[in-house]
Amino acid sequence: MRTISVGLIGFGTVGSGLAEVLLSQKDRLVQRSGLAVRLACVADIMIDELPPQFAGTKLTKDAREMINDPEIDIIVELIGGIEPAKTFVLEAIAAGKHVVTANKALLSQEGKEIFAAAADKGVEVGFEASVGGGIPVIKALKEGLVANNILSIMGIMNGTANYILTRMTDEGIPFADVLKDAQELGFAEADPTYDVEGIDTAHKLAILMTMAYGMNITHNDIATEGISQVEPMDIEFAREFGYRIKLLAISKNHGDNVEARVHPTMVPESHLLASINGAYNAIHFTGDTVGNVLLYGLGAGKIPTGSAVAADVMDIARNIEFEAVGRVPSLSYLPEEIKDITITPMDDLACPWYFRISAKDKPGVLASIAGVLSEYDISIESVIQKGRQETGPVSIVISTHTAPEVAVHAALEKIDHLDVVSAPTVKIRMLDETVSFEG
Repeated sequence: MRTISVGLIGFGTVGSGLAEVLLSQKDRLVQRSGLAVRLACVADIMIDELPPQFAGTKLTKDAREMINDPEIDIIVELIGGIEPAKTFVLEAIAAGKHVVTANKALLSQEGKEIFAAAADKGVEVGFEASVGGGIPVIKALKEGLVANNILSIMGIMNGTANYILTRMTDEGIPFADVLKDAQELGFAEADPTYDVEGIDTAHKLAILMTMAYGMNITHNDIATEGISQVEPMDIEFAREFGYRIKLLAISKNHGDNVEARVHPTMVPESHLLASINGAYNAIHFTGDTVGNVLLYGLGAGKIPTGSAVAADVMDIARNIEFEAVGRVPSLSYLPEEIKDITITPMDDLACPWYFRISAKDKPGVLASIAGVLSEYDISIESVIQKGRQETGPVSIVISTHTAPEVAVHAALEKIDHLDVVSAPTVKIRMLDETVSFEG
């Protein structure tokens, strides 16, 4: 029985998770592949010894030692960030090693160079764990949906943000308090910026769009807003309208251009994504032949993510054994078929909107606001105005019919300059579609 030797860079949460999965599932992996996959070496500058169960695995502080080891077949990069991860990955490829990574920031920013280098060298790059944690979303898009023109991608792709919004919705707790709890429980990083400001989600959407559309895109091309400004009162008003607020990644394929955006969104309670709570992720594709597909599961975590990394290792191991390396292009499309595709400008988009306007409680205020909206052809669907207060402004909450971004920005700028308006208007986009699996 052939042995496939794996070198692991980084023995942190996901790295140790991979090691545990390879060890605990050793017999099952043999039964399914006829191969023995051995964790031969670990490189990590932060630890001095491995747990006892990995006594047969070499530990080094020099990643290049394993990169240059001719006995190592696959290098797994799990240190995260751009550098030195990029350097290690490119050096591994140059040395003829296959690479597996969970590094969505690296791939969404530097993927074009990495995948080109791998294609030139004739090695594979596995990255299942870069999107959706333990959910097999990359394999589904790369192979399961290969006979589809992907019409749209939409999903909840960050467990930290979803956990925070779920707690805010269920318990009415302010953002800052939930974030502090999430950090103490280990659901959020000490610096949560990437998670709560939508950047992590944009990284993942960029990867999915590259594969779905065969396009060159980085996360910098994606319009991105986070959840840090969402307040409990907005969540409560959303509930009154029959919506829940989620941080969504949204992309729609219009043929000659594609939408690419990440932002808080009011999702109808009847929509499948409205029921995705806690640290779970859900990613929805629409294909022209398959219709709607929803993939759901834990989007992070030591063992679920380790499972996804192990799946890549096994795919590559099988391809090595059967001399089928490159059987499936890493990005689903052949490298020469990946093109530059135009991103739809946000100003060209339109959707229903939620506005929360802080205004003085006096006669004629609503009429003034409605007049400005009418001036910009923005049609009101519903209005909620809370009762009088002895002091301070009142909230006037409006949901609109579909209105263009450019008109909304112009109207709100004018509304915010009215004498009766005391603070910038809060605006949240609303999703006006439902997903059905009937038929």
